[in-house]
Amino acid sequence: MDKPIGSWLLFWPCGWSIALATPAGALPDLHLLTLFGIGAFIMRGAGCIINDMWDQDIDGMVARTKDRPLVTGEISPLQSFVFLGSQLTLGLLVLLQLNLYSIILGASSLVLVILYPVLKRVTYWPQLILGMTFNWGALLGWSAVQGSCNWSVCVPLYTAGVCWTLLYDTIYAHQDKIDDVIIGIKSTALKFGDRTKIYLSGFSTTMITGLIASGILTSQTWLYYTAVGVVGVHLANQIYSLNINDPADCAKKFISNHRVGMILFAGIVLGNLVKDSVLKKDDNIEQEIKVEPISTVKK
Repeated sequence: MDKPIGSWLLFWPCGWSIALATPAGALPDLHLLTLFGIGAFIMRGAGCIINDMWDQDIDGMVARTKDRPLVTGEISPLQSFVFLGSQLTLGLLVLLQLNLYSIILGASSLVLVILYPVLKRVTYWPQLILGMTFNWGALLGWSAVQGSCNWSVCVPLYTAGVCWTLLYDTIYAHQDKIDDVIIGIKSTALKFGDRTKIYLSGFSTTMITGLIASGILTSQTWLYYTAVGVVGVHLANQIYSLNINDPADCAKKFISNHRVGMILFAGIVLGNLVKDSVLKKDDNIEQEIKVEPISTVKK
């Protein structure tokens, strides 16, 4: 609750997917958006607890994390475990409100949630696993609306989300890179080093490509592509102005990604509403084309 950015970043791919799966001319299901919002809040909290439990031995050696409650002894590992259990139970109750396909799909993401804190000890690509975890909602949102995944739409959307996470979490990881080198924690920030902006540009390009592909496959309209364009400009400015050696700037750029999620969501919703009028116009044109030959024959 103190730092809601993590919950927002977890929610937005869910919102995108729910909105894309919504029929033309309709607003996204408010009940589903609420469920996924609650689920994102709960599961982000659970993920933080798992991360803190795995990392309590090293958090005390990092300036940004040395005051976490498990490090200071403010709470015990047992208390953490009990609270984790309560959050996972609440998360399960939310998940059980969805269809069976979505329940199975959602439960399978827990493996990634548990793996992430471990992998940053063995690979320079933990951000990739985080991206796969944080964007599971891009699959789950569609299945919650439609009953199953349309993989031709969901895979490009999921890929775009993973690249987005790689971008913003690499920026985030640059805050801790000095401490990470000392204690032996790996990240894409250390992997990319001075070439970070080149990699971030690649992730940004792949993200925009994935969003365009999903838009084409769902017959999106100009409002959607306008939003994608605004997102592209935002990401380009974010990368261009980024100072990877300034932790404060990295934190600011990381938090600004909330706007990326919000802009794209608004573009999908508005694009869907416009799509309905476009489809009706196309239907009228088709009817006129069918009627015209009949009237010509009569003449």
